[in-house]
Amino acid sequence: MSEPRSSKVVLRSDMIFTAYNNSFTIPLDARPEAGGHSAGVSPMSLMLTSLAGCTAMDVISILRKKQQDVTAFEVEVEGVRADEHPRVFTEIWVRFTVTGHSVSETAVARAIELSRDKYCGAAATLRHTATLHYSHEIIEAAEPEVTP
Repeated sequence: MSEPRSSKVVLRSDMIFTAYNNSFTIPLDARPEAGGHSAGVSPMSLMLTSLAGCTAMDVISILRKKQQDVTAFEVEVEGVRADEHPRVFTEIWVRFTVTGHSVSETAVARAIELSRDKYCGAAATLRHTATLHYSHEIIEAAEPEVTP
């Protein structure tokens, strides 16, 4: 079993908290209609960011192991929450944009599948309440200009 992990949040004022995790800090806040000032990321938005980061690290690692020539890489995550409390995510869309030179469609699809089904703990956690939808786009990178 892996080592236990921990986080701590400390109230600063109103609904503004500072989250501490190892040596990193993250400002947290609520929207104004919930008593906040939008002075930090909301906890539920951070959950989507966690999914994006988790699957991004999996997929780029797999693509590098498959020696794919990736020059740029993005993961965008969007979610819809239930209307009633506890307002869990019910639908989440995960979109990958992979830019590179002759990047294999098969390699990208397999890397996403492995992250989705085997490696990404955030996806495994969120799929208990949400349907996760995955899509990707591969963009051929421009060749560098050759100067004579």
